[in-house]
Amino acid sequence: MDGGALAQFLPLILIFAIMYFLLIRPQQKKVKEHQAMVEGLRRGDQVVTQGGMIGKVSKLKDDAEIEVEVAEGVKVRIVKSTIAQVISKTEPAN
Repeated sequence: MDGGALAQFLPLILIFAIMYFLLIRPQQKKVKEHQAMVEGLRRGDQVVTQGGMIGKVSKLKDDAEIEVEVAEGVKVRIVKSTIAQVISKTEPAN
């Protein structure tokens, strides 16, 4: 009877394994990469927000937000996690 019970659960276990490798694992990897990108932000980096705004990081306010200059003299406070992409990085100061 144990063989029959295992045979019934085998497809369910296989479906879970496939879901893990095709959906869950890549999503976790993407989240880690985004988190590393956000932690690596520096003053002078050119970024794109999830809303599509492009600007240059002018100040790192605290752990949660940054100040981005979107036009000359126009600065906007943005939550760090909403940064979608870093277009160009600045060189670290020596």
